[in-house]
Amino acid sequence: MIKRISLILFSTLTLLLIPLIAMQFSPEVQWSTGDFILAGLLLLTTGLILDMIVRRVSNPFYKIIFIVSVILILLLVWLELAVGIFGTPFAGT
Repeated sequence: MIKRISLILFSTLTLLLIPLIAMQFSPEVQWSTGDFILAGLLLLTTGLILDMIVRRVSNPFYKIIFIVSVILILLLVWLELAVGIFGTPFAGT
């Protein structure tokens, strides 16, 4: 259990290094501290939910459906926060 959570935390931090490093080389990547916190929460929550699905859902068909659904929700939320595909007040245009 601890090993899985450690892997999820490590993966989240590793993914957050991508924009952090990009900010050093490109003026087009401008993330604030809040952006990193929100992205970290999104990635960490998604990782924990995916871990729960893998451990608790035994039917392979439902497991795939749930995993794809969670990843799709993550992508839609990320896109909305980044460019505002739905036009909500949370859009980062």
